[in-house]
Parts: sequence; C-alpha cells; structure tokens
Amino acid sequence: MRIITLNVNGIRAAERKGFFAWLPRQQADIVCLQETKAQTEQLKSSAFWPENYHCYYHDAEKKGYSGVALYSKAEPDNVIEGLGWPDVDKEGRYLEAQFGKLSVISLYLPSGTSGEERQAVKFDFLDRFMRYLQKLATNGRDYIICGDWNIAHKKIDLKNWRGNQNHSGFLPEERAWMDRLFQQEPWVDAFRIVNQDPEQYTWWSNRGQAWAKNVGWRIDYQVISERLKDKVKSAQIYKAERFSDHAPLIIDYDLPLPPGTDT
Repeated sequence: MRIITLNVNGIRAAERKGFFAWLPRQQADIVCLQETKAQTEQLKSSAFWPENYHCYYHDAEKKGYSGVALYSKAEPDNVIEGLGWPDVDKEGRYLEAQFGKLSVISLYLPSGTSGEERQAVKFDFLDRFMRYLQKLATNGRDYIICGDWNIAHKKIDLKNWRGNQNHSGFLPEERAWMDRLFQQEPWVDAFRIVNQDPEQYTWWSNRGQAWAKNVGWRIDYQVISERLKDKVKSAQIYKAERFSDHAPLIIDYDLPLPPGTDT
C-alpha cells in the first residue's frame, strides 16, 4: 500500500505546476492533500477528480484558506469530515477514510507563525488533539495520520535549529508535545523507522535560497499506530519537481490493499 501526503499550498496552483500530471505515475493507493485553498464547487476541471480514485474534500468556510482532501483507489467504508469541533471544522482540517479496521486521515494542523493569537489557537488544538489521539489509540482501529503537523520534532528535522528555538514550529512546548506523542503514547513517526538521515526536509521558505540550499524543515508526517511500525517498508521525499513549498512524502506499507483497489 502506497500513501502520499502533500501540503499543496493551493490545489489550483499545484495543478498548474504539474502535480496532477505527476500523480498517476506514482501508483499511490491513497493520497492526502492539505491546504487546498479552494471550495469544492470551484474545482470544475477533471484534473481535480483523478481517474480511478474516489475523491473527497473538506473545505474551510473561508474562501482561499486551509482545506484538506483525500483520494483513494478503493471506496472507503466510511468517510468522516471534521473532528466535531466547530471552531476547527470550519477551517477544514480533518478528513478520515475508513477501510475495515484501518483509518487513513488527512490532517492540517494549525500554524502559529502569524502571531500570538494563532499560536494560542495552535496550543489549544494540540491539547484537545492529544486527548483525541488517546481515544483513537484505544478503540481497536489502526491509523495512518498524514499531513502537515506544522512542528519540526527534533534538531535533525530542520536546518537552522539554533535560530528557530523561539519560533512557532520549533517551540519547546511544541517539541515536548511531539516527544509525548512518540515516546509516551502509542504513536510512531513512520518516516524515521526507515530513514534516520539528517537534512530530510518537506518544507522550505520562499525567502532567500532556502530550496536551492536545502534550508528546510520536516513538518509533514505520516504518524501511525504503534501496531503498524513493522509494516513500514520504504519512505521518500520527492524533490525532482516542485509543486508547492512542501514536497510529497511517499511511504510504502506492507499492508493488504483495501478491497476494490486496483493493483
């Protein structure tokens, strides 16, 4: 089972940059997108409804903002839009597809880079989401939570860690939250199971020469149930083409394909 996650930073912009021409060649079973920045009714082109996929969108109420999507070759048993939290769901940040006992989630965690008010929103989300994840971990299902978590976990996960210790995305409180997630709770960073190398980034600032110099952050993850940690076979960050200020994270799992998936 191949799963791709990407923050497209505008799905229409990503389409113009060639994302949907690239996608069919990847033979992904499930694709999770974040920051679609569009209302579903604006996506008239067939490009946004890839052939051989069941396509789902969860939009933000505000136009041109946030939003997540999920494409699956197999038709899910059930699709859940939102967390049931009105303040979060109006921003279109959570979309879950269920296949038997496996759930795959497209998640776009709030950013706090715009100021103290949004950082407070982010901390509130983290508090609530940890409790939510604790409930998920005990319900008997397996989870693959894909998306932009807007936190670099460790020093290895961003180039200029010394200068970013007081910046949103690498604050001590955020990193401690990730420590708890991966060390005290039954969740695993799938990428690091198979790749422990430095300078593995998924996002680069548009300022300066960040992309060219690989001055980046690893803030996009596939976070998996602990029971699935032996199922991760390979992981790659695709950088040969650029569809967004983020790069696609592609992970292959030794898991049975959901019924109805084309092989």
